[in-house]
Parts: sequence; C-alpha cells; structure tokens
Amino acid sequence: MANSPQSKKRVRQTERRTEVNRNRRSRMRGYVRGVEEAIESGNSAAAKEAFLAAEPQLMRSAQKGLVHKNAASRKVSRLSARIKAMA
Repeated sequence: MANSPQSKKRVRQTERRTEVNRNRRSRMRGYVRGVEEAIESGNSAAAKEAFLAAEPQLMRSAQKGLVHKNAASRKVSRLSARIKAMA
C-alpha cells in the first residue's frame, strides 16, 4: 500500500495512464481486426482501405510506447504482404 505522498501520486498517475493505454490498445487492435476481416472476406478493395486506416494507428501506437517500434513495423509488413498476396 502506498504511504508517502509521492507513492500515492504515482498510483493515481498509473491508474490514469493505464486507462489511456487500454483505450489506445483497444483502438489499435480494432483497426487491425478490420484489416484481417477484410482479408478473410476476400475483398481486396476493402482490405486496402482498412489497411490505409490501420497503418497510421499502428505506427502511432509504437510512437506512444504501446508496442515496440519493430513489432508495429512487422505487423504492418505482414498485413501488407497478405493484401498483396490477394491480388
């Protein structure tokens, strides 16, 4: 249990940041899920459109520290490859 004023403040800050990060991570996963569903449906145009919306979200998540930069780049690369394979 936090006792000092600084440790109590840290707990409050951590709770706020956790909530913000949870929302950002959920939004990022939603965009990625949209791309994957479009790929599964076989609709190339919808997949490209969803990918163009998801790619900035992934990179922004990396910039904010939600995921590692290389992990975001790898995800973008693999989604892009799957879309290209559809054509």
